Amino acid sequence: MTESDKTPTKAYPPVLQQHLNNVRKFKDCVVLTRVGNFYEMYFDQVKQYAPLVNLKIGKKATTLGDVSMAGFQHSQLDRYLKMFVQDLGKQVAISEQIRLPESGRTGAALYDRKVARVITPGTLIDESFVDPYENNYLLAVHVDGALPVEQGTEGRSAAHERYKRTTKVGLSWVDLSGGDFFTQISDLATLPSLVARIGPREVVLDSSMESVDHSQLQRTLGNGLHSICFHSPPNSAVSVRDWTSMLDRAVAEEDIQSFVTVEVTAGSLVLAYIAEKLHDTRIKLLPPVRKSDEEYMSIDKQSLRGLEIRTTLRDSTFKGSLLHVVRHTVTKSGARLLSQRLVAPSMSLSVINSRLDLVQEMLSQDALREDIIALLRRTADTLRLLQRFVIGKGSPDDLLDLARTVDVMTRLTEVLHEHILANEDRVSRVSVFETAQLVDLACLWEVLGRLDLDGPPGLAKQMLGPADMAKGIQEAIDEESLNRQHVAETEDELAEDEMVDQEGYFAVSEDIVLEKRSSKAKSTSASSDVFANDIWIVRKKASRGLQRAHDDLSEAMQAKEKLEQSLRGQLRTESLTLKWNSQNRHFCHVKSKNAEGTLAKLPQAHAIASSKSTVTFTLPEWTQLGARLDSNKLRIREEEERVLDRLRGRVIENLMKLRRNAAVLDELDVACSSATLAKERNLVRPILNESTSHQIVGGRHPTVDVGLTEQGRPFTANDCAVGDGAKTYLITGPNMGGKSTYLRQNALITILAQTGCFVPADYAEIGLVDKIFSRIGSADDLYQDQSTFMVEMLETAEILKQATPRSFVIMDEVGRGTTPQDGIAVGYAALHHLQYVNRCRTLFATHFHALADMTRDFEELECYCTDVTEDGSGSWAYVHKLREGVNRTSHALKVARLAGLPESSIEVAGEVLADLQRRSGGAMLRGDASAESVSRHVQAAVG
Repeated sequence: MTESDKTPTKAYPPVLQQHLNNVRKFKDCVVLTRVGNFYEMYFDQVKQYAPLVNLKIGKKATTLGDVSMAGFQHSQLDRYLKMFVQDLGKQVAISEQIRLPESGRTGAALYDRKVARVITPGTLIDESFVDPYENNYLLAVHVDGALPVEQGTEGRSAAHERYKRTTKVGLSWVDLSGGDFFTQISDLATLPSLVARIGPREVVLDSSMESVDHSQLQRTLGNGLHSICFHSPPNSAVSVRDWTSMLDRAVAEEDIQSFVTVEVTAGSLVLAYIAEKLHDTRIKLLPPVRKSDEEYMSIDKQSLRGLEIRTTLRDSTFKGSLLHVVRHTVTKSGARLLSQRLVAPSMSLSVINSRLDLVQEMLSQDALREDIIALLRRTADTLRLLQRFVIGKGSPDDLLDLARTVDVMTRLTEVLHEHILANEDRVSRVSVFETAQLVDLACLWEVLGRLDLDGPPGLAKQMLGPADMAKGIQEAIDEESLNRQHVAETEDELAEDEMVDQEGYFAVSEDIVLEKRSSKAKSTSASSDVFANDIWIVRKKASRGLQRAHDDLSEAMQAKEKLEQSLRGQLRTESLTLKWNSQNRHFCHVKSKNAEGTLAKLPQAHAIASSKSTVTFTLPEWTQLGARLDSNKLRIREEEERVLDRLRGRVIENLMKLRRNAAVLDELDVACSSATLAKERNLVRPILNESTSHQIVGGRHPTVDVGLTEQGRPFTANDCAVGDGAKTYLITGPNMGGKSTYLRQNALITILAQTGCFVPADYAEIGLVDKIFSRIGSADDLYQDQSTFMVEMLETAEILKQATPRSFVIMDEVGRGTTPQDGIAVGYAALHHLQYVNRCRTLFATHFHALADMTRDFEELECYCTDVTEDGSGSWAYVHKLREGVNRTSHALKVARLAGLPESSIEVAGEVLADLQRRSGGAMLRGDASAESVSRHVQAAVG
């Protein structure tokens, strides 16, 4: 043997080596390794990431030198995951510790540490920071071809546009937290708007696109807030049938043929990505639902933002948006459904009318609505709750929540059935006129028919199987004991926190001391009788095995009491107690003035600690009885877990039915929400038809109306009859006169109507709209080297290319970002194209009053305006009521004075304006003076 053979090889401790191996394997991830009650980072990642999440950096001494380390308690995992994943956009690999069997241990390693899951923004399942009111979508995009090169004007050539509209794109998006799974086929031109509508947290692309410039990918996807990642698709050919293992049921054979290749490729890509990130975690998704542009109103990306449907335009907050105003849901899943409907209103009259029927019934029947709302408040977020069971994490609390929800499903069925019977009787006794006012109860029969309770009710109350199986969840789980267990766990966590504060977590990282560390917090509270603190959350009668185990434990506890009393008699002291802790196991403790003399009375006793007045000792009889107690407790824990596992299995067996029922509850929640809003805000039921016209009487802006009402101010309602007699409204008026509000309110009323909600108006009859476009407000996009006017023109170009005769377009101040002549020319061209090429319903607001003169020969264009009123004292007020005609005065100086411009500046502006009007003979007001003449007039006036 050589000298080198005698020298031990230097190596990192097992936990560090395992961590290092995982860091090398998961190169793009922050690796968190479970060590006892902590998650820790080591090596270079500590300096890179610890400061970003405010973690203290420490060092660990090894034979290879000091190693940087940082970490946090396991109970804080969600807090740090939020910072890493949501705030910093990082992927996090969670390395759990798995105890090795005796035969599988090598060296000093007690645990194997393998990555159980990689957490990304789109693969969140049950983390506490997942937004409960919005879906957490992971979107895969497959482009059937290369991305077009965008450079200068070449990037916007006709060939370029043609390529974008003919290049097929497959989309597939999944919400792992609830199990939703969708696919759709589209094209490159429409892709940004679809991505904006879906609102994914993460987008997965084929790894072949990793070499594409990142900014180009962002433009292709619409410059959203999502993160982009890449994944290699499956090597072998895939089909929809290959998805079955990840679905709660297989896709029907007759439906498989409807999926096109790009959809299947996108679906396979997203599922392969999920499988890689979840590793061994089971997942069961709903069967994929195919979406198509024909089913839903298309709201392009700019309109989603400009109309403030989900967030406000100014600061991108939820408060003040359309969704904020109309959301009166009482469940989180109902809120998500409403959000989905608002961004994708239906194009089906039958679907819309079915939703409106349900809302009308809830509105007209206060007692029914209040009963349903009260019941829905008692439900859990069922879809997300079920996913916990799918991945094997369903807790006793989750089981109870689910059982209560199933009870609500049962009670809702009874309430709806009773209501239907009562109203059918009412219909038979009312007059013909009154009958015409009643809603056809078919909508309630349809809802009732979809509540499938064949199976789930047994989950809550009935026997789940043979006599040795547990009863229903509510009869099996002792809720009071479960609550006491939570209190005890909280106390343990507080004790552990105190221990960490005193010792610091850096002191413990070796495998060999993990078990001592994990038990220390619990052992510190063992000064009292530990057995009195044992809490059993499953009732004894839940299974025969559990009953027998409890009986045996009761016998052992009685034997313990007898032994305790016997020892007290022998020692002639009532202070003796039989105790346990993790260090000394089963021991006796007695207080005595003569401790040594007391102990001498028990020849088999062995002192382990003593003082003048106390003695702690072991006794074989208690040691043997304690082992029996431990065995019985272990049997109870194991049998409790078997009972809970059977209940979880029953949940999985009923997964499909429970998901379907949960969807029905969400629909009822949305209907009640819309009815509540309609009652509070005096909304009316819209009439939808196949025409291409609007007939809105007394329309109000949904959000502005609410804001003014809260301030005690009235909203000025306006009519809109665009479509039949006039396809285009050309609207003029003063700044802040309400033009933009009028445009937006009619677009929002249309969206609400096709969503299936009542609308803010006195009357609304609307022909189905396939696409809504808004060109309202712009800003520079300096990163893309685009001025305000360029952004405006890009948006206008998309509208003119995509609008159809069934579309609804609102445009505000087109052409304002350039010279008056150029602006008027562009505005006129847009109006002409919309009127004679697109032939769509259009509301067009402008300060270019010359457009009213230039479009006099347009047969289906009408001019409307807002105004101001003035009195002799100089006071004035806006008149927001729309009237026929053209208002050629913008009253900009009045707005300037309101804004607080210095009076001297306003006086100069007034002089310039008067001089311009005098010299141009009114041409300036019409916008047809040259740029040079404008400059000369301004210089002369100021001079």
